[in-house]
Amino acid sequence: METKTAVQALGALAQESRLSIFRLLVQAGPEGMSAGSIGAELGLPPATLSFHLAGLSRGGLVQGRQEGRFVIYSADFEGMRRLLAFLTEDCCGGMARVPARVRVETKAQRKRTTAA
Repeated sequence: METKTAVQALGALAQESRLSIFRLLVQAGPEGMSAGSIGAELGLPPATLSFHLAGLSRGGLVQGRQEGRFVIYSADFEGMRRLLAFLTEDCCGGMARVPARVRVETKAQRKRTTAA
């Protein structure tokens, strides 16, 4: 991935609504969600949602497909993979992995810890 492309992808995520949309679509998986469902879930009006989806699409992180009358949006997992690979390619002396001492915790794991 070129630096310019990575900057565009990171810029697409650098806004609260766009980050929320992207995270929601990652959770939805490859089947994605209709624009109406995304808007309802996040409380975004259609014009605002379209603006943010266009930004995420330009950043290579979201893709849309027509299904009947609806446009279904999903995270572009290959775009996400390329961005993560770009961000970690020089990590750890070129071994491209997060150091073992760095703990990444999912939302579900945080909920279990908080509930305990």
